[in-house]
Amino acid sequence: MGTSDNDKKDLRIRSHVISEGANRVPNRAMLRATGFTDEDFKKPMIGVASTWSEVTPCNMHIRELAEEAKRGAVEAGGAPMIFNTITVSDGISMGHEGMHYSLPSREVIADSIETVIGAERLDAYVAIGGCDKNMPGCMIAIGRTDVPAVFVYGGTIRPGNLDGKDIDIVNAFEGVGKYNKGALDREGLHDIECHACPGAGSCGGMYTANTMSSAIEALGMSLPGSSSNPAETKDKLEDCRAAGAAAVELLRKEIYPRDIMTKEAFENAITVVMALGGSSNAILHLLAMAHSIDVELTMDDFEQIRQRVPHIADLKPSGRFVMQDLYEAGGVPAVMKVLLEQGLLHGDCITVTGKTLAENLAEAEPLREGQEVIRSFDEPFRETGPLVVLEGNLAPEGAVAKVSGLKVSQLTGPARVFDSEEAATEAILSDQIREGDVVIIRYEGPKGGPGMPEMLSVTAILVGKGLGEKVALLTDGRFSGGSHGFVIGHIAPEAQVGGPIALVHDGDMVTIDSVKRELSVALSEEELAARRADWKERPLPVARGVLNKYSRLVSSASRGAVTD
Repeated sequence: MGTSDNDKKDLRIRSHVISEGANRVPNRAMLRATGFTDEDFKKPMIGVASTWSEVTPCNMHIRELAEEAKRGAVEAGGAPMIFNTITVSDGISMGHEGMHYSLPSREVIADSIETVIGAERLDAYVAIGGCDKNMPGCMIAIGRTDVPAVFVYGGTIRPGNLDGKDIDIVNAFEGVGKYNKGALDREGLHDIECHACPGAGSCGGMYTANTMSSAIEALGMSLPGSSSNPAETKDKLEDCRAAGAAAVELLRKEIYPRDIMTKEAFENAITVVMALGGSSNAILHLLAMAHSIDVELTMDDFEQIRQRVPHIADLKPSGRFVMQDLYEAGGVPAVMKVLLEQGLLHGDCITVTGKTLAENLAEAEPLREGQEVIRSFDEPFRETGPLVVLEGNLAPEGAVAKVSGLKVSQLTGPARVFDSEEAATEAILSDQIREGDVVIIRYEGPKGGPGMPEMLSVTAILVGKGLGEKVALLTDGRFSGGSHGFVIGHIAPEAQVGGPIALVHDGDMVTIDSVKRELSVALSEEELAARRADWKERPLPVARGVLNKYSRLVSSASRGAVTD
């Protein structure tokens, strides 16, 4: 731990307002009921923000992880307390009305953690997340509260197995399309359902959860290796115990999130996302995380980094392997070690270890000999990153395409316009969509959805029906990290606020070109202006409650869909 001088330092940077003075007797009386003693009131109060829940496999083991973090904080001289916040499962909420609540849950998580840290005057904390929105939700709270903090990822699920082959949740989504096509019978579909998710942990490919955990480690806010350590391992328990101790040590060293979460650190995070072929949701979440701590980050930053960082990871959904395979190959630190050697990371960024990124990576093991998950820089999957920012008269504020694994880079075709995911899904299942069509699903943005729902179900059905690269799918909503195919999301401005996507008619010719970074519709400015004059704003889709509040407050996707 710290030196004798550091041990004498009063680490109660906020909690002293509770633990000192006769007028705080009632406050301390309440805490004594929870087990606090005279000795505890001399220690810093350390929060453990737990997203434990039984509603999803991603989080169902986090109660035990929170106890480990608490144990680590006690051993380091803190007085820890566990508190909970919510989670919703993207996989369970996908494809129906429940998905409207997914992205708003990120804000609920951030708001609730900020509320507890602020009200209880906690001095530092550990935040533990599992499913997709937990991680950016925790990190937005860390940015806002700006007391010393460490993030821990609950860890990836192990692969499912069916007939001797690894499968995961995306196989289940794509199985629906195969079943509809007649390529899979009902029994085969049921077998996938029963074997895709074998236990605790987040979805196994380089989908949104594993993308964000990797990004947060690269950002310097997680302990080395913790982003790729699987959920059901001793390594994950040790991650949490060490994080509890690290939170206390950050207090001693006076290292705050603002010292770690710099512009250069965000550039490191983007670099790792591009190299790993991560989820398009990383753009949305990293923009929001940067906003929380007043770092100026834009979609242009992603594009500039993409152009110099190759895609080197053979990971699902476009590759062969899952996060557990990367863990066995050396984990995220081994990948970052390679990226640092190539001059693609800022090695001088400080991290939650108290050391720089370069110092951490000097202690990391290299990629395992003979591993096949990470390619060499001489033979990348792509010379540049796979998350492409598109612009044009259909997306003046930008849109995002994930092109990893795609053989096609350009398509011009007639628009098939739908004002909801449900309508588009029905058309696809009833074989109304033809090769060469450009399917547009609009009024699914942050305000219009509301909640910018993900389109994994509809993209998986297209892939299952053999149309994954034969049609393009455009939306002002989002795509799951498990989505693949010729898909473009985050189109901004969204339809709800009168963005150009609201003005497209069936049959308009739309061009997508990931090489030229173009997303356009063949309409003159005069025609667009005439249609805009005829366009009528829709009332918000929900009249009250959390979704109404979200619709009224949320910003454009191009700014991270933030609410503050």
